[in-house]
Amino acid sequence: MSSDPFAGAATDSLRIHAVASLNPGPRLLVMGGVHGDETCGTAGIERVLGELDGGAFQLLRGQLTLVPVANPLARRRLQREGERNLNRLFKPMAEPADYEGKVTNVLCQVIERHDVLLDLHSFQSEGEAFAMIGPRDNDGTLEPFARAREEGLLALHLGTPIVVEGWLDIYAAGLAQRAAGAAVGDGALDFGRGTNEYIRNCGGYGVTLECGQHQDPEAPEVAWRAIRRALALLGMAPLPEGMEAVPPAPPRLLRLASVTDRLDEEDSFVRDWATFDPVQRGEPIGMRHDGTLVSAPEDGFIVFPNALALPGAEWFYFARPSERVLGPVTSAANVPLA
Repeated sequence: MSSDPFAGAATDSLRIHAVASLNPGPRLLVMGGVHGDETCGTAGIERVLGELDGGAFQLLRGQLTLVPVANPLARRRLQREGERNLNRLFKPMAEPADYEGKVTNVLCQVIERHDVLLDLHSFQSEGEAFAMIGPRDNDGTLEPFARAREEGLLALHLGTPIVVEGWLDIYAAGLAQRAAGAAVGDGALDFGRGTNEYIRNCGGYGVTLECGQHQDPEAPEVAWRAIRRALALLGMAPLPEGMEAVPPAPPRLLRLASVTDRLDEEDSFVRDWATFDPVQRGEPIGMRHDGTLVSAPEDGFIVFPNALALPGAEWFYFARPSERVLGPVTSAANVPLA
């Protein structure tokens, strides 16, 4: 029997906790459990709720909203999805076709009321915790954005050793690759848009924090520390005694450069890869069912290797070092807000 108190929870409602200071300030939303088998975010959020209820700290300004389990059906089943991936096709729908569509309609209304989103996740393969950020400031059509500096500073302060950029660009490139030159419609692109893409579209900014491997006993601690550091950065609450704003060493910044699909169920990796394993140009990564080697296009890193990917789905991503600068560590209450 699972020890998770949410595993048997009702699936027809969401627990949403809101705390508002009487002093104006930023509106921060923290979500966990977008995927049902990712429990560290829930644990980190519950710890913060316990601290608030017990008087360990109080909100100095602004509004804090906490959603411990964003996908109750997936959590009840203790699997990634209920009926589909909640972190895809994330936009309001007049007639949602599935459970996650109904949840999305509720969460969209919550997200629209906030300036900042911290979405807590974990991943299947071995690897270090990392943060994912969106695009640089741009006025393009894929994901126009004007708050890259604030988003970068939030990622910098969460304390992970690695920060990754370039998700939606590579998702779009993967669609174009599979379409073999045919036009890619907006509907297909929408399936690559999740919670953070939605808050950016609403004028805010957000960071996805991958707290570590699903079963990593340190992952809930990573989630809790990130929440407390985000609150401190935004001037909403002090840091716990003894906690540094960020570790002394700045994070390594990587940019997703390509995605490789698994084409056949006999496609296999040449070894067990972990996220952020380094590879050198020409180094074999996998082998196709016909014996063709899949090799690293250049020096870089493996991201999200999935040995169990279905044919036609993402097998692994490839990342290279990024030249982007996130900015210096700032003091609390020193981040401009909308």
